[in-house]
Amino acid sequence: MKKFSNQLVLIQFLLLVLFFQGTAKAQEPSGLRVEPPFWWTGMKHQQLQLMLYGPLIAQMEVKASYPGMQLLEKTAVENPNYLFLTFLLSDNIRPGSFTIDLMLNGKKKFSYLYELRGRDQGSAMRRGFTPADVVYLLMPDRFANGDAGNDAMPGMLEKPDRLNPSGRHGGDIAGIRNHLPYLSELGVTALWINPLLENNNVDYTYHGYAITDFYKIDARYGSNQDYVNLVKDAHSQGLKVIMDMIFNHCGINHWFINDLPMSNWIHQFPEYTRSNFRAEALTDIHGAEADRNRMLQGWFDRNMPDLDQRNPLLHEYLIQNSIWWIEFAGLDGIRLDTQPYPYKEMITEWSQRVFEEYPGFSLVGEAWLQRESMTSYYQKDSPLGFGYNSGVPSVTDFPLYFAMNRAFTENEGWSEGLARLYYVLAQDFLYSNPYNLLIFLDNHDLNRYFNTVGNDMGALKMASAFLLTTRGIPQIYYGTELLMDGKESNGHGDIRRDFPGGWAGDSLNAFEANGRTSMQNEYFSYLQRLLKWRKGNAAVTTGKLLQFIPENGIYVYFRYTDDATVMVVINRNNDEKALSTARFSQGIGAFRSATDVLTGRRINLSGELSLPARTATILELN
Repeated sequence: MKKFSNQLVLIQFLLLVLFFQGTAKAQEPSGLRVEPPFWWTGMKHQQLQLMLYGPLIAQMEVKASYPGMQLLEKTAVENPNYLFLTFLLSDNIRPGSFTIDLMLNGKKKFSYLYELRGRDQGSAMRRGFTPADVVYLLMPDRFANGDAGNDAMPGMLEKPDRLNPSGRHGGDIAGIRNHLPYLSELGVTALWINPLLENNNVDYTYHGYAITDFYKIDARYGSNQDYVNLVKDAHSQGLKVIMDMIFNHCGINHWFINDLPMSNWIHQFPEYTRSNFRAEALTDIHGAEADRNRMLQGWFDRNMPDLDQRNPLLHEYLIQNSIWWIEFAGLDGIRLDTQPYPYKEMITEWSQRVFEEYPGFSLVGEAWLQRESMTSYYQKDSPLGFGYNSGVPSVTDFPLYFAMNRAFTENEGWSEGLARLYYVLAQDFLYSNPYNLLIFLDNHDLNRYFNTVGNDMGALKMASAFLLTTRGIPQIYYGTELLMDGKESNGHGDIRRDFPGGWAGDSLNAFEANGRTSMQNEYFSYLQRLLKWRKGNAAVTTGKLLQFIPENGIYVYFRYTDDATVMVVINRNNDEKALSTARFSQGIGAFRSATDVLTGRRINLSGELSLPARTATILELN
């Protein structure tokens, strides 16, 4: 990337030539970019920052007036093509529109009609996802193609190529909407959709994490209104929607990267410098400053410039963008990509601002860390924050993920096998709220779990039962219900395969039972039964956890409230075992019988339990 100063000189020269060749006639609204493109009255935070972009607008006089609105500040920056306006919106301001005029030597050069919409009266009361939910993660390009007409769109640099594992395959919003009944019937309650915003880059754009327009759905997925309609349809099916947001970086072809507002809008180096991806350096009290800076300032990839959230104008831009999408689309939650990578002070203010407007909303941060203590640091009210509080109520539980990777397949030992689960959960005292952690067997960056356990159906079933009955908010990756396979080391395309039946002409349609193999239907039915049972079981969705140290390849734990108790027994052994219940009297209490959730059988709790080999037995105590 060329140095900013050289870029700016060239850009200014070209713009001056074009500007003075133009007419004195005022530009059409399309000649001026304004972000956010509109806003709402009734927000708790009363200041509104607008970023204006157009040729040499920093030199122009601004005229904008509206009852209840005051222009507090006009900020010009290094690049004269940008102007930032800060408005104060009073408590009694009414919805409506006003004109922003930009004047030069008394003549109007730009005019933009800005709309202040009336806020949805119920938006502030929106409830987010909780441990009562099960989140289904899907990658839109790989889920279903509902509108083949948008696969290749004018102006979009990458065209569809379904034969390329790293290419665009054509999945879209219409495909997701078409299959909402399938997801509802499966039994999940919330959708986390990988980023849908525009990624107009030359290649490798299907994943969505190299955004080129923060206010626009990628045309190959649909329109902004299509996204709003998706959320409404999901709500009608009893499904919440979680939007994936990125503050750390954007795409190399983002329009403001092509003409940077300021030199410190992104982190720049004499030569390409990649992040060391060592988030642990940020909490290391012995750590070197060079390591911390490399972590925070290095780029994720050559195509992903690293944003500098210390810039106050960018800082506000990103916060407002989140609030804009929550209000515009009616979202239920946000998943924050790479939480440790942006500057942490910005994350704290972001979470405060979101909850100021939406007190019942939900945020989950991706904290890809190896240890419980380091993960805890990024959760709201962490006892290990040492003066820092992110304000983010939920973070990803990677330590439990790593434990689940090995717990159901390796040989039992003092700290191996099922003991791995016990040791992770035994450290829950490190968290402010361990029940609010996002737990998962895999996701879009990891080995498919079925691959991890060597295509072992028994291990997958035990892991799934554990995932859906232990503490936390479970997340399931699309296609897990179909035993989808894939290994991350073979390339991300291998773990992000197309959902069979999502494309016209697919030989099999796994959205239907008759399009699945007998093994797929076996596991689908198993998972579906657990998901539907979980919805109505308060002990699992709101209860506390009581666990016993695993012994002899058997792990026993309870989920309980004042009114209900569930007992889970995982037998890792290759043969049937008899288990005396005497040791578990603290959990069983006065209960004398139970119902096996998966078989419906009545179980006597006195004496011994008969445990089938390599299974999880889930008992509702009666």
